[in-house]
Amino acid sequence: MERTLVNSSSVASIGYDSISSTLEIEYSNGSIYQYFDVPESIHIELMGSASMGKAVNTLIKQNYRFSKE
Repeated sequence: MERTLVNSSSVASIGYDSISSTLEIEYSNGSIYQYFDVPESIHIELMGSASMGKAVNTLIKQNYRFSKE
């Protein structure tokens, strides 16, 4: 999955696959997580957030199944 670099101290890049509704986040420490069944509207909201780390914690981490690559 292709990811976009983001300006954040905790998140390095974010990718999204609209076909599978999978959000992929590469954290600044190099770990990569895939979050499943994430609506495209959440991805759009995440990408437009002023604080990427806070948005990931609020919108993603507690709400979606995930796996670590």
